[in-house]
Amino acid sequence: MDKAAELLLAWVKARKIKGLKAEIVRIASRTPLLFIEIPPLGASGQALRAKGDTVLLYGHMDKQPECSNWLPGLSAWKPVFRGNQLYARGAADDGYSTFAALMAIENLEAQSLAHSRCVIVIEACEESGSPDLEFYVQKLAKRIGNLSLIVCLDSGAGDYKRLWLTNSLRGLVGGTLRVSLLKEGVHSGAGTGIAASSFRIARMLISRIEDERTGAIKLKSFNPAISANVKREVARSARLVGDIKGKLPFLLGVEALSKNQSELLLAGTWKPTLAVTGADGFPAVADAGNVLRKETALKLSLRLPPDGNAIQAMNELKKVLLVNPPYKAKVSFENIDFADGWSAPELAPWLTKSVREVSHQYFGNDFAQMGEGGSIPFMAMLGKKFPKAQFVVTGVLGPKSNAHGPNEFLHIPYVKKLTAGIAQILADHTAKR
Repeated sequence: MDKAAELLLAWVKARKIKGLKAEIVRIASRTPLLFIEIPPLGASGQALRAKGDTVLLYGHMDKQPECSNWLPGLSAWKPVFRGNQLYARGAADDGYSTFAALMAIENLEAQSLAHSRCVIVIEACEESGSPDLEFYVQKLAKRIGNLSLIVCLDSGAGDYKRLWLTNSLRGLVGGTLRVSLLKEGVHSGAGTGIAASSFRIARMLISRIEDERTGAIKLKSFNPAISANVKREVARSARLVGDIKGKLPFLLGVEALSKNQSELLLAGTWKPTLAVTGADGFPAVADAGNVLRKETALKLSLRLPPDGNAIQAMNELKKVLLVNPPYKAKVSFENIDFADGWSAPELAPWLTKSVREVSHQYFGNDFAQMGEGGSIPFMAMLGKKFPKAQFVVTGVLGPKSNAHGPNEFLHIPYVKKLTAGIAQILADHTAKR
């Protein structure tokens, strides 16, 4: 991570941006943070600065662990161009963000176009739930200033035909469910029928929180009511996106959870879900013998609706998993992390006009808004801290870009248009305010 931060810092310092200051900020026992300050340009930018006005642009340098099963000729570690796509781990999530943010501002400076004071925050722990970011925000609060516009370059796109803005993000509650019964593994012929299987108990506990037939989450705190307005917006987005199922690499013949496109999009952006993302206590299949294992550990990742309360949800989840374990098994829920979701404020008139013009100019179609099923904890934090700020949460994670998985790619034509669009929005922010 330190090498990645130093590489980005060197590239940033080489930009032709007047007055740019960049440094790697460090707090003991925390991941590093790249912090960049750029003074305003032009009379209108200076005037806004005099009022304490600042734009924040956000991204992250950390990436998910590498995955196996990349296509022949592709690798998590070696960037490869194929057509208009750059394949590499983290290329789209979120390796491009530092470069796009700086190139947008450098483009304005090269044309002597006014912009407000900008700060750029590139964190290094987003994929772990941003546990360090709040400490940096507190440490740098005076240098960050009062934000009127927040640009997040870490989100998705429903297609590659228009500018997409993210208007909601789901929250997250996760942890490790551990079920232990024996001091050591025993011969399955001697142990089964006498001692319960730790895996069966883990299944029973998970059934307390999820209906295994439908995938519905049973816990009350995970299920706030979804408004009719949200459902209408989701239906509108679904019509633009079209084939929701087609965004994922389904095997031939495998069905999605619904044939209704609006239902799929609503479930993927506003409803709670569970994924078991890891397991310990199991040997590899090739190494497995006839053994009743001593314990099972499962990594649980639950998505929370955008307006859910992560602390309440975490407390209810922990209580339901741990109360009255079957056969008095030793059960724990460890390594817990949680983050609130986020809903965007209504776009200001100047910003609505700006993003519409950007989308028509660079993409040839009107802009669209859509919720994303993932989490960006920093957006919820900033939304609470700067309730009057406008948000442009956008990104390049379009169909089949496959963030967090093998064969992740960055769509080069789209990111070029997006970078030009961000530059235009920054100029409009200064001129039209």
